[in-house]
Amino acid sequence: MFRRTFWFTAGAAAGVWATTKVNRKIKQLTPESLAAQAADKAVVAGHKLRDFALDVREGMVRREAELGEALGLEAPAGPELPVRRNLAVEAAEPDAHPAPATYRKLPYHSYNRNEDH
Repeated sequence: MFRRTFWFTAGAAAGVWATTKVNRKIKQLTPESLAAQAADKAVVAGHKLRDFALDVREGMVRREAELGEALGLEAPAGPELPVRRNLAVEAAEPDAHPAPATYRKLPYHSYNRNEDH
């Protein structure tokens, strides 16, 4: 009698445990849960990438200072050296005729499969 009660209880406990485990796994595999997990991993990866970029920048500045010290390039840039700015559109010469606006066409590849071709 006690043997049957023991095995019945053990079987019921195993059934409850297995059902709980399966329900948890099903909830983890829903689209909303998978999207949330992917978003969390993307945020963590972004933080790691930002930390890496900051470490690289810090190392660059340190190494540049070491090289500048070794080569004697510690003098600050004076006002006699103008900073060249890279302008997206350069102004035409004043005596030249205005040319029609031309735009550079960058290589653009759309990976949107819903786009009409």
